[in-house]
Amino acid sequence: MTGGSAAAIEARGVGRRFREKVALDEVSLSVPAGRIHALLGPNGAGKSTLLRVLGGAVAPTAGTISVLGLDSSQSSRELRQRIGFVSSGDRSFYLRISGFENILFFGRLYGLRRRAAASRARELLEQVDLVDAMHVPVGEYSHGMQKRLSVARALVLDPPILLVDEATHDLDPAAARRIRALVSRLAGHGTAVVWATQRLDEIRDFAHRVTLLHHGRVQFEGTVGELVALSEARTYLLHLRNGQQHGVELVERLQGVLGGQATIETSVGHDHHFVLSLKGAATLGDALGPVLASGVEVIGSSEARSGIEAGFLRLTESV
Repeated sequence: MTGGSAAAIEARGVGRRFREKVALDEVSLSVPAGRIHALLGPNGAGKSTLLRVLGGAVAPTAGTISVLGLDSSQSSRELRQRIGFVSSGDRSFYLRISGFENILFFGRLYGLRRRAAASRARELLEQVDLVDAMHVPVGEYSHGMQKRLSVARALVLDPPILLVDEATHDLDPAAARRIRALVSRLAGHGTAVVWATQRLDEIRDFAHRVTLLHHGRVQFEGTVGELVALSEARTYLLHLRNGQQHGVELVERLQGVLGGQATIETSVGHDHHFVLSLKGAATLGDALGPVLASGVEVIGSSEARSGIEAGFLRLTESV
C-alpha cells in the first residue's frame, strides 16, 4: 500500500461526555491520506463514539478535530459528502426493495444523476460480492450481506475518508478477507481509513498503525509490530510424539520431567497435542530441553494465543 504524508484526520485531546459518563478522555490520533489506522478495544471502550465524533455525527465536549482541513464539529454538507461511514449496526436500508435499488436511491440522494448512480451501484455491488443478490429484497439478506451492502453504500461517492465500525463482524473468513482487500486498495489510492474492530488478528498485515482504547482513554498507539512486542508468550501448543505413551499418561510423565518450570495438559480432542504453560522466569527452551531429553519428539510448537491478542489483554486487563 502507498500513501502520502499529509494528515487527513487530526484529533487532539478529544473528550466526549454523555451526562456523567466519560466516553472519551484526551484521545489523540493522526491519520495520513492512504493509511489504515485500526481502533482496538473491548466493548464500551469508546471506539464507536470516536468514529461518530470524527464523522461529525457527535460533537466533542473537549479537544479539536480536523478532517481534510475542516472542523468536523461543524458537520458541513461538504464534509459529510467526503466521509464514508460503515456503522456497526445499520438499520437504515429499505428492506422491501433490492440491494441495487437501495444503492441507487442513496446515490441519487447524494446528488448523482440516475445513470451515474445506477452504474456506480452495479460497480460497488460487484466489489462487495453481491451481484448475484442485487435484485433480491434487502429484507431477505443475511446480516453479513447487509454489512457488505453498508460498505457499498459508504463508497458511493468514492470518499477520501472512510470510517469503519466492525465491518467484518458476522462475516465468514472469505467475505471478511474480500472487504479488507477492498479497503486496502482504497488506501492504496489515497483514502484515509479508521477501522474499528475486535477481531484482533485481522489487523496484522492490514493496518499501518493502531490505537487501543480502554475506558475512553488511549492505552497504546503505534504499529502492529510494536503492539505484539508488548507481549511475552507464556503458553504454547505442542505436538508431541512418543511410541509408548500419549494423552493423560504422557502428561503425567512430562509433568515430572518439567518440575516447576511449566505445567502441561492435554489439548481437548487430540491425544498428541498438549498445552504448555511456562512458570516464573522459565523460557520455552528451558521447558523443551528436558522434554527432548526424556525421549519425546517435538513435532511442532506455536503460541497458544496470538501476539496481538496477548498485547491487547495485557493493556486492558491491567487497567
